[in-house]
Amino acid sequence: MAELNHFYQLFEPTHYDIFIDINREKKQIQGTSTITGDAKEKNISIHQKYLTIESVISNGTNLPFEVDDKNEAINIELSDIGEVTLEIKYNAKLTDTMMGIYPSYYEVDGVKKQIIGTQFETTFARQAFPSVDEPEAKATFDLAIKFDEHDGETILSNMPEVRNEGGVHYFDTTVRMSTYLIAFAFGELQSKMTTTKSGVQVGVFGTKAHASNELDFALDIAQRSIEFFEEFYETPYPLPHSWQLALPDFSAGAMENWGLITYREAYLLLDPENTALNVKQLVATVIAHELAHQWFGDLVTMKWWDDLWLNESFANMMEYVAIDAIQPDWHIWELFQTSDAPAALQRDATDGVQSVHVQVNDPAEIDSLFDGAIVYAKGARMLVMVRALIGDDALRAGLKNYFAEHKYSNARGADLWDALGKASGLDLGAIMNSWLEQPGYPVVTAKIENGDLVLNQKQFFIGDGVDKDRYWQIPLNANYDQAPKLMTENSINLGNYADLRTKNAKSFRLNMENNSHFIVNYDQELLDDILNDVDNLDAISKLQILQDLRLLAESRQISYSSVVPLLNQFSDNDETIVNDALYTVVGNLKKFVQPDSNEEQNLRKLYGKLSEKQVAKLGWEKQAGESNDNQLTRPIVLSAALYSKNPEMISKAHDLFKQNKSNLAALPADTRTLILANEVRNYGDETLFENLLNEYVQTSDPSYKNAITSALTSATDEKLLTKLIEKFEDASVIKPQDLRAWFYGVLNNSKGEQLAWDWIRNEWQWLEDTVGGDMEFTTFILVISRVFRTNQRLSEFKEFFEPKLNQSGLTREITMDISVIETRVNLIENEKDSVNKSIEEAI
Repeated sequence: MAELNHFYQLFEPTHYDIFIDINREKKQIQGTSTITGDAKEKNISIHQKYLTIESVISNGTNLPFEVDDKNEAINIELSDIGEVTLEIKYNAKLTDTMMGIYPSYYEVDGVKKQIIGTQFETTFARQAFPSVDEPEAKATFDLAIKFDEHDGETILSNMPEVRNEGGVHYFDTTVRMSTYLIAFAFGELQSKMTTTKSGVQVGVFGTKAHASNELDFALDIAQRSIEFFEEFYETPYPLPHSWQLALPDFSAGAMENWGLITYREAYLLLDPENTALNVKQLVATVIAHELAHQWFGDLVTMKWWDDLWLNESFANMMEYVAIDAIQPDWHIWELFQTSDAPAALQRDATDGVQSVHVQVNDPAEIDSLFDGAIVYAKGARMLVMVRALIGDDALRAGLKNYFAEHKYSNARGADLWDALGKASGLDLGAIMNSWLEQPGYPVVTAKIENGDLVLNQKQFFIGDGVDKDRYWQIPLNANYDQAPKLMTENSINLGNYADLRTKNAKSFRLNMENNSHFIVNYDQELLDDILNDVDNLDAISKLQILQDLRLLAESRQISYSSVVPLLNQFSDNDETIVNDALYTVVGNLKKFVQPDSNEEQNLRKLYGKLSEKQVAKLGWEKQAGESNDNQLTRPIVLSAALYSKNPEMISKAHDLFKQNKSNLAALPADTRTLILANEVRNYGDETLFENLLNEYVQTSDPSYKNAITSALTSATDEKLLTKLIEKFEDASVIKPQDLRAWFYGVLNNSKGEQLAWDWIRNEWQWLEDTVGGDMEFTTFILVISRVFRTNQRLSEFKEFFEPKLNQSGLTREITMDISVIETRVNLIENEKDSVNKSIEEAI
């Protein structure tokens, strides 16, 4: 039975009794899935994948069944329709795929250990137990787990354990929920607990490889986030506990299993004494994101995967709303402006990109939906637009009604627009469908025509794109009251510009606060008016100017050579988001220069010129009482200074390395990556390489691991890079979940690009076998498209990947990435001379 004909249409489960016996030593699973439900027809299907089905019994009678591996199904013939209870006995292998039920590996004091955990989103619950594994097929669950138990081990699940009989752990009956949110885990764990104001027990769990204080930060953020969401949603947290569990092997970033959220260790545990502020912010937003899901996604769930955005976009916005409320001094929305917004704008400008709402039927297509830049980041920008349009009072009132109407059930996007529309008095469906159902976004051109200020909208493409006359209902957020709140036409004439300029006494601006998902192309007169007063603009306005100019240059609507002379105007800013945007533009200039060329030397000088004032002010050492902006800007400008080959900075970084040589983990976390990479590049040898690689294996600090990854992949000795690549397939050194970062690091190093490209072509089958079912698998292709920039590389990319175009789940990524590389190659060929001339003039 094809996935298009949902199994739920023929059989609606109401309750599961699940018994699973897991033998870690033999890597075997045996289980019984007892499902009670309502059969609409005599021939029904139940999901299974990689399971050996032993029997299907109803009322003591063996039923005829057929295993249909192609459709991941058991086809069952019933004697009658109506309520039925099916007892399905099965067995399976315990594998290292990081999907379904799987082991995670780690070491404590040199002793190898493992935790068993689960990952059931998207369609992996069917690998753990037979079920109707569709979001709409909600039911209650009684879970019983037996395993080869050792003293001191802990077992966790969605609900509290109610009894232990004969080594079988029985958990309380769940609320009505979807299969993909079921979870359990067991092994040697440490924990820290607290309780929210409303009595919800909150816990953080991790392996004993970590220091106990690494759990503290997450516990505090989780407790305060739940308290915030209960108040904001005006809806109680619906379960007795909220466990946060760090798994050593985990393919995604985190997973919102109801009551037992699982995380990569890097996104939950941290050293509170030596972790950079930006990493703390990242971890906090991930925790808040998953907790937002406990209502939005878990309590109310999408009907089908085409509305995945309904879960992820909303949680992505709410992570910022929550952290902004509980940690206001962080100004966390600035992180949204430097991470989510540019990611969405870049990805969404490539022709062929998916819309936020996508029709999907095949299971392989479901995993390909998880395009972080679209479903998460663009979707969140859509909802930020909605929040700005209707205000928090209407947002909260609408959500309260949405939860009340759909709790323990399912919803579609239209249900959310309906609830928020009733609370706000706006037809949000009409406004938002242009953003939800269409790929891409508009560029609004603002220009003076015959003395009038005229606005036009047109779809924005980076590279070639087929113009399908799309238009959007755009919240303009203009700083002139004469502009409408919504632009619903292709063109608007706002009247005589001179009169407007006199009345408003300020330069004309659109998309104030940068909350709407569009960019602006001002004509030269309007742009000059803005730039003449740039020093008096707020940080987000400066960021936006740089952001829009960069995107317009990428699309060749303006020339990069016209942007270079403007950069110095933004170089002496204290605001992190301005510096982030500035060095994103400057970083994009690297594609126009060849390694070890005179042009590269000029670009290095430009980096030095732009960073010199900030470097002199901030230095390497954190100052007592300094601002968050200073903490976050320091690594940005120091990285620029090191790229410029500033001898004083290189020497200072070397001195800091030598001072901390006996304990490199103690280097200040915000500059540790730079110090280690500087040492590897400028003073490195095989001994340092081996020492750092050994440190990587031994440390349990995710932040330190990431620093070592960045350092080692920046090596300039090809022999060392070759040795590094030899570790790519050694899971005892580099876990498969971390491999993409290592691969990208080497590929993005001019000395390692060929080595990494050869490796992935030679080892593609191994890579596919190892992480091919992972929802992030396609990002191995994506990161290649970020690096390649020559016709030769484009030809090689097409030669290798075009034969894979018909492989389900890869088609869109390969097609888009070919376009991305072609666009970059054409841009470089057309503009490299003029850009390099501008760089030379700017220094």
